[in-house]
Amino acid sequence: MSRAMADGRRADGERRRQRVKTAIRQATGNGTAISVSGIARQAGVDRTFLYRHRDLLALIHAAERQPSAAEPGAGPPVSLASLQADLANAHARNTRIVIQTQRLERRLAELMGVQAWRESGLGAPADQEELQRQVSRLEQENTELLARLEERDAKLEAARAANRELTRALNQKGTADR
Repeated sequence: MSRAMADGRRADGERRRQRVKTAIRQATGNGTAISVSGIARQAGVDRTFLYRHRDLLALIHAAERQPSAAEPGAGPPVSLASLQADLANAHARNTRIVIQTQRLERRLAELMGVQAWRESGLGAPADQEELQRQVSRLEQENTELLARLEERDAKLEAARAANRELTRALNQKGTADR
């Protein structure tokens, strides 16, 4: 390759590089969406040219991340960092909502289950305190009945002992009379 051809190629490459830089500046200035394909089309170069020149590709990606010069009065510019922060906040809020929804679903299931049991007549009665008082009363009655039973068992045992004594005494008197 001759020197003149090499110089011509270098000059052509430099002109294309300048067209790409100009396209990036124009897109940034007028608020056009920036992408590799869009800049290549606007500069009149092939996308492979941009991928071969990493410095130009880095400029495009940096311009993509910069807030665009939007219309006046459209609000503050949006940056990649602010969008990422918004996304993280949305994820955290979504997690909180999912947890709260699960908690509410469990509570609703419990309440619906209790209601279904009550309506079917199989569920626990509504007045738990009354049942507790009834259990206490029945336990007290049971204790009193056990005490009475023990007292009667003691009297029965005493009566049996007296009966055995009387039977023995009668049997001894009967054998002595004979």
